[in-house]
Amino acid sequence: MSHPRYHHGDLRAAVLRRAEEILRESGAGSLSLRQIARDVGVSHGAPSRHFRDKQALLDALAVAGFDRIEAEFAAAVAGETAFDARLHALARVYLRFATENPALLAVMYGRKHGADAEVGAAVLRAFEVPRTVIVDGQERGEVVPGDPRRIGMAVIAALQGLANLVASGFAAGDLLDETVGHLTHGLRPRP
Repeated sequence: MSHPRYHHGDLRAAVLRRAEEILRESGAGSLSLRQIARDVGVSHGAPSRHFRDKQALLDALAVAGFDRIEAEFAAAVAGETAFDARLHALARVYLRFATENPALLAVMYGRKHGADAEVGAAVLRAFEVPRTVIVDGQERGEVVPGDPRRIGMAVIAALQGLANLVASGFAAGDLLDETVGHLTHGLRPRP
C-alpha cells in the first residue's frame, strides 16, 4: 500500500491547478482540500501549509484569476494608441475571459474576499490597465469627466451582462462591437 507523500515539487501551484480544474468541472461547492490532496498525491494535511482553509484557497484562486486578466489586458492594449481600439481590445479580452472562465469569475467577484488584502491588491492591479485607458481618453477629451474607476465599473458591468447573454446561448457576433460602440458614443443620435 502506498502512502500519500507530504512533499511535492511545487505543491501550491499543483493545488491551484487542480482546484481550477475542479472549479471548471463542477463549481466552487465541489472544492475540497482533502480531495485535492488525494488528486495531487500528497497527504491530506499537506495543502494546509499553503491554504489554511477552503476560503484561503478561494482567495488564492481569485488572485490568480485577477493576475491572469491583468496580463491579458496589458497584452491586448500593447501597441494600441487610439481610445476606441484600446477599449475594443479590453472588451474582447474581458468577454473571452468571462465566457471561458465563468466559475472562476464568480470566485473572483465573490463577496467573501472583502477583507483579504491580497485579493484587493490583485483587483486594483487587474483593473489598472482599463483605468489608465479611461484616464488617457479623458485627457484627450474622448471620455466624459468623472471618476475613472466608476466609469470603468460601468463598462465592466455592461461587458459582464454581455458575457452572461453569450453564456446563455446568445451569439456574441456583432454584439461586442455594438456594446462597445454604445459605451463609447452613448445612445444619443449623432448630429
